[in-house]
Amino acid sequence: MLSAERNEQLTRVGPGTPMGALLRRYWWPVAFAADLPRRDIRKVRLLGEDLALYRLRDGSLHLLADRCPHRGAALSYGIVEDNGVRCPYHGWLFDGAGACLEQPGEPADSTFNDRVRAKRYHARELGGLVWAYLGPEPVPVLPRYDLFVWDDAIRDVGHAVIPCNFVQIQENAVDLDHVAWLHGRYSQWLANRGVADEIPAMFSRFNEVTAFDRTDYGILMRRRLKGQDETADDWAVGHPLVFPNLLRLGGGGSYGFHIRVPIDDEHTWALWYIAYKPGDRPVADPGPVTSFEVPWQTPDGNFLLNNVEGQDIMAWVTQGKIADRTQEHLGTVDRGVILLRQLFFEQMDRVRDGLDPMNVLRSEGEVIDLPQEREKFGKGSAFLADLLAATQARFSPRRDEIIRRFAEANAALEVGGR
Repeated sequence: MLSAERNEQLTRVGPGTPMGALLRRYWWPVAFAADLPRRDIRKVRLLGEDLALYRLRDGSLHLLADRCPHRGAALSYGIVEDNGVRCPYHGWLFDGAGACLEQPGEPADSTFNDRVRAKRYHARELGGLVWAYLGPEPVPVLPRYDLFVWDDAIRDVGHAVIPCNFVQIQENAVDLDHVAWLHGRYSQWLANRGVADEIPAMFSRFNEVTAFDRTDYGILMRRRLKGQDETADDWAVGHPLVFPNLLRLGGGGSYGFHIRVPIDDEHTWALWYIAYKPGDRPVADPGPVTSFEVPWQTPDGNFLLNNVEGQDIMAWVTQGKIADRTQEHLGTVDRGVILLRQLFFEQMDRVRDGLDPMNVLRSEGEVIDLPQEREKFGKGSAFLADLLAATQARFSPRRDEIIRRFAEANAALEVGGR
């Protein structure tokens, strides 16, 4: 268990907090690029700060604090012009660097605008997402992880706002023992009661042994399921947690990032960024990166438990908006959780000491390829259909298209193998 003071340190992400200082050293997705057309603006919230994100006619992205320095009105309701955003309250105009270009109503010879600035942050576009950086200069490189730069895969992203702290969501990523219980045994129990369809047996296999290897990027998780030997991908390859907020997961031509974005202390934007390569081959005409909202509640306000992520959300949210770690009792199965917390506290100490934390990149490099099991649960179009039915992808408008593409790829492979 943690002390109340350590739990507070681990979970508070606002300005001036140790965790907030750490997390501000990284880039975070805050919007979908396709949802921000040219000459458009919207409010986003990240790490407890309200921000105005806008795109100019030339396609460039800009990010300002969502507070006009004149009287405090929200710039996110402003007018996007060719060279900046104009506050809707009194018409003050600010460029992407936060400089005040115009102050209607002030004398023509006034230099007052030279002494007023909006707080400026940084925004970039990658992989169909808009990323924000709220930390100090110099600005680090936005990492080019493999799935974000693939242009030969179908990329479809489910997302939802979850009303709890992001750490308890991220802890789920290094909890390998919950899979067979929450998504296996619990699913069977729900199905027997007629509450939900049973999730396929691929999630019901228990672990024989697990390993959590500390790496340069975070934690590599490996497990040997009952009935497997040490050559199985689950053990020989594994899958990584990329510090501080990415989980890489998938198999059978499905490659995914689970991304957890701390909106504030009590809300998290969860994204399931999935890249599909039927037959593990490049996809012709994959289309743009698409997105859809993932429902996690029934009309009467209960948890929607007919998919893996819905069950995870139930476990996250029922811990409370911020889990009380002073009351927990960790066991052997929690080795991954313990290691993740150690990483958070160690990296907070590095920032306190004036050092870069892990995974902060300072020079442009090649695409970063990450390890992931390929034969995790199965393969082929039948496997893929079961997987999509069992996960948040069941809600995707592209689900039937993806299943069809896998069936076509499987048929082509069978013909080619004859």
